[in-house]
Amino acid sequence: QAAAPLHPVAVQCQEAQVMVTVHRDLFGTGRLVRAAELSLGSAGCWPGTRSDAESTVTFVAGLHECGSTLEMTPDSFIYKTSLSYKPTPSGNLVIVRTNPAVVPIECHYPRKSNVSSSAVRPTWAPFRSTLLAEEKLMFSLRLMNDDWSSERLSNGFQLGESLHLQADVAAGNHIPLRLFVDDCVATLSPDRNSSPRYALVDHSGCLVDGRLDDTTSAFISPRPRQETLQFMVDAFRFAGDERNLIYITCHLKVSPADQAPNPLNKACSFNKASSLWAPVEGTGDICSCCETGNCP
Repeated sequence: QAAAPLHPVAVQCQEAQVMVTVHRDLFGTGRLVRAAELSLGSAGCWPGTRSDAESTVTFVAGLHECGSTLEMTPDSFIYKTSLSYKPTPSGNLVIVRTNPAVVPIECHYPRKSNVSSSAVRPTWAPFRSTLLAEEKLMFSLRLMNDDWSSERLSNGFQLGESLHLQADVAAGNHIPLRLFVDDCVATLSPDRNSSPRYALVDHSGCLVDGRLDDTTSAFISPRPRQETLQFMVDAFRFAGDERNLIYITCHLKVSPADQAPNPLNKACSFNKASSLWAPVEGTGDICSCCETGNCP
């Protein structure tokens, strides 16, 4: 809403910041509040200008500034702050004629986006939005060369070779994020639900292909960075089918980098030497459900 007496506070949730415009007739009584009596967030940030010559007062702050807090739901990042009005006596008076007020402010950003990829060149499109604002997380899934230094120019493999797959997310202006590969399935058509289908990663981050006796498939540890996850899969084909084009579809997701990995957010490989599942990060118990398949 435009900042006006009937809607005295306007909020714009932008890509990296929030803009709050306050009409100085905050209560619609005709009595204008002073700019110095307004502040944003628990840190008490001041507006850009504190002049009382204008009819509106504008705050511009980064999403993480002024003591804002972040709440995560399965679908959204929610940045929360508040506009505070604290009246002060004018001149030598010891009285005020208005009450203090606090206006809660929230910016909602979708946490998930769709990724649709060919073997080499992924594209993405958002499928969630809000009325307030939209911030897209750009996911990618690429075939890399053997030393992980660059994208592989060819998507052809011989049996006996390994696919080097790298998943990334561009975190933008969000808090630091850690990327996970939730699941990956191989099919002979772009439809991930088509038959035949073979699960490479399942159970919220278990690289189940590496559990087989004749494979070396595994996640690469340590990560090069929190927003990147690399894994190797031995080349394969579908038995009884002569087609040589295979589609691999993966579901990627993120969690805050400072949140400890758990059975829902993990990257686990099977270590044949120890016959145990081992995580890229976190404690070994988060992988225990990889063996039973009873993951969240």
